[in-house]
Amino acid sequence: MSLRVAMLSVHTCPLAALGGKETGGMNVYVRELSRELGRMGVEVDVFTRSQNPAIPRVVRLGERAQVVHLPAGPEAPMAREGIVAHLDEFVDGVEAWRLTRGLDYDLVHAHYWLSGVAALALRARWGVPVLQMFHTLGRLKNRAARSAAELEPLGRLREERRIVSQVDRIVAANVVERAELLRDYAARAPRIATIPCGVDTELFAPGNRGAARRALGLDAGPTLLWVGRLAPIKGLDTLLGAVERLHAAGTGARLLIVGGDADEPRNGHEAALRERIERLGLAAVVRFLGPQPQDVLPAYYAAADVTVLPSYYESFGMVALEAMACGSPVIASRVGGLVTTVRDGVTGFLVPDGDVGALAERVAALLADPDLRWRVGREGVRWAAQHRWPCVAEAVCREYAALTPGATAHLAAARCRG
Repeated sequence: MSLRVAMLSVHTCPLAALGGKETGGMNVYVRELSRELGRMGVEVDVFTRSQNPAIPRVVRLGERAQVVHLPAGPEAPMAREGIVAHLDEFVDGVEAWRLTRGLDYDLVHAHYWLSGVAALALRARWGVPVLQMFHTLGRLKNRAARSAAELEPLGRLREERRIVSQVDRIVAANVVERAELLRDYAARAPRIATIPCGVDTELFAPGNRGAARRALGLDAGPTLLWVGRLAPIKGLDTLLGAVERLHAAGTGARLLIVGGDADEPRNGHEAALRERIERLGLAAVVRFLGPQPQDVLPAYYAAADVTVLPSYYESFGMVALEAMACGSPVIASRVGGLVTTVRDGVTGFLVPDGDVGALAERVAALLADPDLRWRVGREGVRWAAQHRWPCVAEAVCREYAALTPGATAHLAAARCRG
């Protein structure tokens, strides 16, 4: 008998273009995990809030896995804090879907705190276990905030603590997040499983730098790459400061920025970044490329001499893992999950967050040493190979098996060693 999972990703659809205001590593995680679980024979319905009435209500993700878009409030992009008022409608939509199709779910797997709130409501109706993954934690984001506008609301902090106290199982992306859950949220250690995030090593693989640059229309100059959401917490202001120093030193380095507020183009933080670039005289060496499809990203990683993650907080750092899988050396902030995702001095380098001088110095040193870039890139490929999605899915399914006996049979179909 097949295991059936209700996968909740309330505020963001795993099919959305990456790099937008509400899209990032979590979208990739939900999509790739669901696909891999489907290959293992698990029936996965990913429920997400509809943001566009023109999108089909149901979209296949792969074998036995599909995304279900449910109306909950206006079918349009919405700030996360506004979604809270529509969670009851979302829960009712999941229940209506179940009833009209005569289904029963064996467990609920929730992603992010908004989904956790919905998952607890569904557990009250269905009496099934809940497995939770937060992806980011409000208390940790608040510690990294640089202004009052970046602080997470008290309502989120209260709900996260409630979710931690009530769910049956929590998946932490690394030992750093696990420690944070224990210290800041009074989580019970036996309920936490530590499972690293994954990477598609068939898609993200080493490529020829020259060929990649020709395909992207880039010349042979030193190239830095930044990939992600244009949010203050991602540290692009620090990177721009470093690029200014590199430019003044005559390195010839340029910066490619992949990502952007696809939901609200040229608005807010992106506008402030563009103004700063003009003010610093960097318009000729910094390019905004906007959100890019997942299958195009490997070419950018291959084309780059260095991928930079100057974030003030990262729960894991999936971009770092993608870059390493492509053989791109990584320089990242010494914060959160990046401390374990990037092996300092082996697969990349860690620098203090917000330290423009340290970042500029490390980038300059790496650009000046092609042999070091090659060695670090080679080790990154080896490290990324240990984080394939089939291995993540097998580990998650083992946690399912600890909550419901029906999951055990699917472990035999895991492709981790294949």
